[in-house]
Amino acid sequence: MLLQDKVCVITGAASLRSIGYATAELFAEHGAKVVVVDVLMDEPVLAGIRTAIETRLQRRVTLHGLQCDISQPEACEAMVREVRALHGTVDCLVNSAGIVRSLPLLEISPQELDRMLDVNLKGTFYLCQSVLKVFVEQRAGTIVNVASLAAQRGGGLVGGPHYAASKGGVLSLTRSIAREFGALGIRANAICPAMIDTPMLDGLSPERLQGIVDSILLKRIGSTRELAGACLFLASELSGFVTGATIDVNGGTHIH
Repeated sequence: MLLQDKVCVITGAASLRSIGYATAELFAEHGAKVVVVDVLMDEPVLAGIRTAIETRLQRRVTLHGLQCDISQPEACEAMVREVRALHGTVDCLVNSAGIVRSLPLLEISPQELDRMLDVNLKGTFYLCQSVLKVFVEQRAGTIVNVASLAAQRGGGLVGGPHYAASKGGVLSLTRSIAREFGALGIRANAICPAMIDTPMLDGLSPERLQGIVDSILLKRIGSTRELAGACLFLASELSGFVTGATIDVNGGTHIH
């Protein structure tokens, strides 16, 4: 049990095909008290998540669900207050909420750019800011930010340049947090996934998807559980001396 009784907040978990859901399932398997957060979270969504996790694990789990629009700083603050009311603290934040759009640069409107940055970059910033206030008090805590291969190579797969820019900002934010708060025992790391089997791939044609698979050294799409495994490593004491790092989970698509 790598996360026994740790209070872990995981965003972007409403879909059972999401990285957030897979991470919640794996963290619960390792003993965490899980709070799943999503703008679409409600009682039926939470019930579906609970049923899926408890069916897989064949036991009851400590699981709560909270609705939060992460693009609003007040909503992030309120969500963290509610987690503390439930559990007294927060030990880990996994930021896996995000949106993706594939558009050429010259077709991106100001409204489209604002929406991408509001969710992917500002939302991550506001969530980190909210939990860091708790982490500073207790001089402990871990942050795992899910970025993207697009941040490293400049888009080109499923996201446009505004998506790549938003995720590039997440990488810089993560390193800044690691640098500023490391002396307090707070760790922050990022993950850059590529071609994970989530709804983000649903818009690709079979031909386009096969072309991408052919370029992956492992010749397959990654699973959400494989990405969740990287989150588990970074959230647990297995990575106790790791901060400011970027972990690639891309099947060898990008080696650098």
